[in-house]
Amino acid sequence: MIDKFKAKFVEESNDNVHDLEEALLLLEKDTGNKEIVERIFRAMHTLKGGGAMFGFNQLSEFTHHLETVFDLVRNNKLEITDDIISLTFESIDHIKHMLEVGDVDDEEELENQQSFIQRVQRVANLEGAVVPKTPVAKEEAVKDDGSKTYLIDIKPNEEILRNGTNPFYLLDDLHAMGTAKVVAYHEKVPVLSSFNPISNYCQWQVVLNTSESVNDIKDVFIFVEDECDIAINEIGAGNLLTSTELVNKIDEAARHQKPLVKDELAGLAVSAGDSETKKDGKKKVQLKEHKISSIRVNSSKIDELVNLVSELVTIQAQLNLFAENDGNPAVLALAENIQKLSRQLRDNAFSISLIPLQSELMRFQRLVRDLSKELQKDIDFVIEGGDIELDKNIIEHLTDPLLHIIRNAVDHGIELPDERISNGKSPKGTILFKAYYSGASVIVKVMDDGKGIDPEFIRNKAISKGLIDSSTELSRKEIFELVFLSGFSTKDEVTDVSGRGVGMDVVKKKIGEIRGEVSLDSEIGKGTTLTLELPMTLSIIDGLLVRVFNNQYVIPIANIEKIYAIDSVSFGKTFNHVVNIDNEQYPFIDLRETFETELVNKGTEQLILVKYEDRRVGLLVDQVIGEFQTVVKPMGRFLKKQENISGASIMGDGTIAMVIDTNRLIHNNATKKYRTKN
Repeated sequence: MIDKFKAKFVEESNDNVHDLEEALLLLEKDTGNKEIVERIFRAMHTLKGGGAMFGFNQLSEFTHHLETVFDLVRNNKLEITDDIISLTFESIDHIKHMLEVGDVDDEEELENQQSFIQRVQRVANLEGAVVPKTPVAKEEAVKDDGSKTYLIDIKPNEEILRNGTNPFYLLDDLHAMGTAKVVAYHEKVPVLSSFNPISNYCQWQVVLNTSESVNDIKDVFIFVEDECDIAINEIGAGNLLTSTELVNKIDEAARHQKPLVKDELAGLAVSAGDSETKKDGKKKVQLKEHKISSIRVNSSKIDELVNLVSELVTIQAQLNLFAENDGNPAVLALAENIQKLSRQLRDNAFSISLIPLQSELMRFQRLVRDLSKELQKDIDFVIEGGDIELDKNIIEHLTDPLLHIIRNAVDHGIELPDERISNGKSPKGTILFKAYYSGASVIVKVMDDGKGIDPEFIRNKAISKGLIDSSTELSRKEIFELVFLSGFSTKDEVTDVSGRGVGMDVVKKKIGEIRGEVSLDSEIGKGTTLTLELPMTLSIIDGLLVRVFNNQYVIPIANIEKIYAIDSVSFGKTFNHVVNIDNEQYPFIDLRETFETELVNKGTEQLILVKYEDRRVGLLVDQVIGEFQTVVKPMGRFLKKQENISGASIMGDGTIAMVIDTNRLIHNNATKKYRTKN
């Protein structure tokens, strides 16, 4: 059981570290912001208390020293410097490591931790600042008129210590929220002969004045709800601890071990001039009465939910087929209702599996910060559209390609400050991460204002590497596509940041694995833009079922614009696979040629017009069957290398339909003329 709680602590602590890292990046840009300092202090304080509760004692000790530094900062005894920021970033990395390995006995690890602690202590003692060994409770009255005073009863059970919980850290957390007076009740402590050192015999009452909400107070006890009886009673508004009579009552309770009573304290507060106390003092808040607005769920459970919904969609397709064949109106109506419900369930399950891009952007901000300092560049990383949501599985596959793209922008794109100044630019470079919705897709752009890439340089490089022939004529867009060919690299030297040999071809392959597309555009002296077009989800799509000879294929409806029925004779007269429709010319791909099947001439053929980047391309098929909810299953290892297919789907009658990746199909068809064949 304790291992389960430890795992939960590590998971929630990683969220805390993420918040800590984000706040530190903000603080680096605004060192005087006290709200950010307070946010960092609270995150460290939570890590310290939780670490001690769940057996991460080394983590607790380490974060205690780091917390002390920011306690000095928030009390105006220490100023934020670049050294403090850099050391805290290093400490965050060390905290991540400690969460991963837990407490260790390894001598080298312990020396490393002690070295870190000594560095933190040296920072804390800058300018003669006094470092308190433990957090000091605030003695001054809280000036915020919105503050309130509470009586908190804490009655831990006797076994609480056996689970690694230290009740003193709970009191410590309450002290950190404002001004507090604590009374410890120890009348249940037995004589020494009966005393068990791993049993708890004490309980506490805390009179706390704070501007924090009741929910924030409850959060202090989030890990011990089942091990303590907790009651939070509001005594009144304002700092009632300024009342001498009330403080004397608390001290008397400590001396005589007589529990404090809420109504008596409220009465003392009224006599001290708090006219609102009597009204508010009747309010009693029990710890477990609050409603839960969100829950933490293991990602594997979400994956299982999506898989079950996918299976339901497949069975629902079978039911539709049965209902159509049966012809019974009641069965048809039932099948239609189940289809509506399964669609709603599908949308709901997918909305649960969507997470904002912002959850992964922190590592990119940190990457830009660290690399820019290492390369002595000044770079601002700007984010737009961080709240855009994507399927978590897509984000997992997206992280490595984006890291590679951003690393390239820092290393090869942005110039050194002196070079930028000589070129009439600001010494500080900018990398813009921009995300937005476009139909059923999400567009992600990574733009830098660096030196840019010369198309002629790319062309000559491709010729020298034997990727294209010197006589090949390519458009500007096609030249930039060469960057994604295997073995192409614009840099010959090896660097610690970008390496050599593994380049944008890997990025394109990774993006292709999640049915996405990547393109590049650049202007000399202005910068480079990488554009990624991504689906919002992978598992289930709305698809158009088509037939090519005797085989069935699915085309994602999100990519389709129009469908035309055209006389076969018209296609016989086309030149270079271009057809004229409504006085416009469209290139088209004959899927019968692509999949090497027989040509079936029935007089009329179907042309499906799909979107591809900034143009439209036709796909020629024998027959359009209809629209289907399509569960996309991954291809087996024998079919994994089929470039034009992104997966397969089981139809209602048990047959298989291949899902066409239209972007990759059109791209492969367009670049045949200059790609090298192995």
